Amino acid sequence: MRRAALALAAIVLGGLFAPAFAQSGGLVTRPASQPVRETVLRFTEAVRAEGWVVFGEIDHAAAARDAGMPLRARTVILFGNPKAGTPAMRGVPTLALDLPMRVLVWEDDTGRAMVTRSTGDDTAERVFARHGVTVPPEGRAGTEQLLDRLVRKATD
Repeated sequence: MRRAALALAAIVLGGLFAPAFAQSGGLVTRPASQPVRETVLRFTEAVRAEGWVVFGEIDHAAAARDAGMPLRARTVILFGNPKAGTPAMRGVPTLALDLPMRVLVWEDDTGRAMVTRSTGDDTAERVFARHGVTVPPEGRAGTEQLLDRLVRKATD
C-alpha cells in the first residue's frame, strides 16, 4: 500500500514539473522567434490591432525576485474585447471571475521564449461552461482562430 502511494505521488509530482510541451488539457505552446519581452510587446500589438484591449500583465518572475527566489520569465497577458465581454458579464456576472482571456509568455530552460494559450474548445468547456454558457461550434472555432492568429503574430 505504501509503495503504491509513493508511486502515485511520484506520478503526480512528475506531472507538476513536466515541461509545457508534455501538457495537454487544452493548452497549445508555440516557440517564439524573439526574446520574452519582445514577444510580449508583439502580442500586445497584435491584440490592439484586432481592436481588443490589453488589461495588464502579471510578471511572476518579478514577484519571485521580490520574494528572494529565482524564476525564469513568466508573464501572463490579460486581454479581451469589452464589446463582447460586457454584455456577457451583464447577463452572467460570474463570468467576470474568468475573464479577461490570457496567454503566458515564458522562457524555457534554454532561454528560448515560448507562448502558451488555451484552445477555443478549452475556453468554451473550462471557462464558459462552468458559468452555464454554451459556446456553439462556430464560436469555439472563432476563438481558436483568433488565439492562433494573435500568437502567430507574436511568435513569427
